[in-house]
Amino acid sequence: MRKHLKIITENKEKNKQDWYCNPSQIWHETVDGYRRYFTQIVGFFVVEDHILHVTQGLVTRAYTDELWNMALSKIIAVLRAHSSYCTDPDLVLELKNLIVIFADTLQGYGFPVNRLFDLLFEIRDQYNETLLKKWAAVFRDIFEEDNYSPIPVVNEEEYKIVISKFPFQDPDLEKQSFPKKFPMSQSVPRIYIQVKEFIYASLQFSESLHRSSTEIDDMLRKSTNLLLTRTLNSCLLNLIRKPHIGLTELVQIIINTTHLEQACKYLEDFITNITNISQETVHTTRLYGLSTFKDARHAAEGEIYTKLNQKIDEFVQLADYDWTMSEPDGRASGYLMDLINFLRSIFQVFTHLPGKVAQTACMSACQHLSTSLMQMLLDNELKQISMGAIQQFNLDVIQCELFASSEPVPGFQGDTLQLAFIDLRQLLDLFMVWDWSTYLADYGQPASKYLRVNPNTALTLLEKMKDTNKKNNIFAQFRKNDRDKQKLIETVMKQLRSLVNGMSQHT
Repeated sequence: MRKHLKIITENKEKNKQDWYCNPSQIWHETVDGYRRYFTQIVGFFVVEDHILHVTQGLVTRAYTDELWNMALSKIIAVLRAHSSYCTDPDLVLELKNLIVIFADTLQGYGFPVNRLFDLLFEIRDQYNETLLKKWAAVFRDIFEEDNYSPIPVVNEEEYKIVISKFPFQDPDLEKQSFPKKFPMSQSVPRIYIQVKEFIYASLQFSESLHRSSTEIDDMLRKSTNLLLTRTLNSCLLNLIRKPHIGLTELVQIIINTTHLEQACKYLEDFITNITNISQETVHTTRLYGLSTFKDARHAAEGEIYTKLNQKIDEFVQLADYDWTMSEPDGRASGYLMDLINFLRSIFQVFTHLPGKVAQTACMSACQHLSTSLMQMLLDNELKQISMGAIQQFNLDVIQCELFASSEPVPGFQGDTLQLAFIDLRQLLDLFMVWDWSTYLADYGQPASKYLRVNPNTALTLLEKMKDTNKKNNIFAQFRKNDRDKQKLIETVMKQLRSLVNGMSQHT
């Protein structure tokens, strides 16, 4: 024993070397490297403490304190550096448990370990980052596997299975007979379950950190907010923008986010229960479910408007008008009737959307269709238009107006939806009635019958109808009936140009 103490005494300075702080002792890929590392350090300081208490003068408390403080700084630096390489949350959790055991052990020998617990809070952030990455993959898989259709149940047993996974309450649905359907799709209960699993995983790290239940509750809420606002929200936005997600899927996503948002209050209660804090406790942190799912819904709504307009464009591109026809066909164009049938079917699905989304989508679609039809008339590539083509075009616009008046989506006041086609209606009426005297006399008046007809638009269309070489154009017909009308037309065009020039000067 005396020989052993002599060796230790002679090597006090050598003991101060940082062999226990050599990063090569740690392997961040496995927990075994960390375990060996901590075992060596504990063994070293336990021996030092033993010598301090069983000998006289060989080791002093000042010496062990100095040695521990020096070692602790390097240990923390090494752990901070190597833990940052960990990408497996299970490994980070095991590392945390080892650090807690390490700290508690040395604290039992009188060594201060507060800095180790401060380090654990840094590692906790790293742990949460690894959890967020793991759950991002989980959420992506759930979204990929969803069929984006309401969950069907054929009996009471299946119904109870769903509500055991997700807190859904709807008295009307409960009263319905089987088979019936939940409004959300299968991804909703799966997402809800995974959020709870994340909270459990986050709680595992918070345990044994010598913090109060209130502090742990607050930490769980903050980490859950990161999961909602960063991870889940990002996955939702990426999902919404995927090319294969169509209008029906987007509608279901909006419905899903509505139910997930409503379930956030149950997640708050869940956190409160597992942390065992009082229900009356005023939480400093609330879950950001409202903002998270609201952002996703807005993105889905915007994507609905975009994709709906794209579908309208696809139908409009099928239009094949004979712009020189002498007489209309007497029925609306096939492409337009197909488009209206499509809109009717899709708006039936939209009735399940919350709030004003369905109305906004319907109004947006009608406005886009009206604009597309107007652009078709005014296309620079279109050089000639006969009165027969105008009349045929009018039959199509009438079908659009009938569709708008049929209330494809409930909630519109009066003729609000029909007003989407008012510019086309007034323009076509002006040409078919040939009511130029009224138009020119009332131009600029608030009560004008053709208030929405821009003189430049009227002039552009009139010029497309003036080719005297075509027997079916409006001018040829006027020359046969009344030569004076030719002068009237020239006068109208002159006055329209004057109005256009006046608008340019005013601008």
